[in-house]
Amino acid sequence: MIGKPAKGKKCDAILGIIAEGEEVIKEADDEEVQDAGLIASGQAAEHYEIARYGTLCSWAKLLGKPQVAKLLHQTLEEEKKADALLTKIAERTVNQHAVA
Repeated sequence: MIGKPAKGKKCDAILGIIAEGEEVIKEADDEEVQDAGLIASGQAAEHYEIARYGTLCSWAKLLGKPQVAKLLHQTLEEEKKADALLTKIAERTVNQHAVA
């Protein structure tokens, strides 16, 4: 859409979040605590993505690229839904089991 090929880039922030999740798996003896920790790590990744897609969407609008902004906004909404689902799962059962 912008006349350039898509390319991936290593993201140290996401790699750090993954490392934190792996640390939870290693350090938590209880499966319920592991589950709660992994959901928290997943939400950290979602929050990072929400921040990035929100910024990119704003930039696309400022650059006069409404189609790009629309696509980025759709992805932003998907990330928000994923975060909300993780919150619902955590609050409904996982966090309570982890505390017990």
